[in-house]
Amino acid sequence: MTAAALLSYLDTQVATPTDAWDAVLRRTVDDLAAACTHFDWTGIYLVEGDDLVLGPFVGRPTEHQRIRIGEGICGAAAAAGAPIVVDDVAADPRYLACFASTKSEIVVPIVAGAEVLGEIDVDSDRPATFGPEDLATLEAVAARLARLSRLARRLPAAAEAPGGGR
Repeated sequence: MTAAALLSYLDTQVATPTDAWDAVLRRTVDDLAAACTHFDWTGIYLVEGDDLVLGPFVGRPTEHQRIRIGEGICGAAAAAGAPIVVDDVAADPRYLACFASTKSEIVVPIVAGAEVLGEIDVDSDRPATFGPEDLATLEAVAARLARLSRLARRLPAAAEAPGGGR
C-alpha cells in the first residue's frame, strides 16, 4: 500500500461512498501505517463534545482514549484547527506521554469549514522524523476525510451499518 493508493481510495469514496465511515477510518490508519514505515503509532481521534475520542489506531494500546480539547499536543491542534509537528516530544511541555519510546509527533486536524471533526495523530520512535511530505500527505488525507464525514452525515442509517450497507 502507498499513500497515493490511499488517496485514490478516499477520492473514490468521496465520489461514490460505498464503505461505512468506520471502515473508511480503519482502512485509513491501516494504510497510513503500512505506507509509512516511520509511523510507529497511527490513530484517528474524533471530536465528541469538548473531547477527542480515540477511534481506530495501529500500534500499542494507549491510555489516552479521551483527550480534552486544548490539552496535550492533540488537544492543542484541535483547539487551533491547525497541524502541529513536534520534533522532540520531551522538549514540548504539552506532550501527554503515551510511550517512553516516542520521540516525535505530528497531528493534523480533520476540518470541514470552520469545524474541527477530528484529527490524525502519528507518533514516531525517531526524533525529527516528520517532514514536509508527511505533512502534505496527512493534510490531503484529512481533507478527504472531512469531505467524507460530511457525506456520511447525510447517508441513510443503513449505509452506516457494518459492511457499508452493501
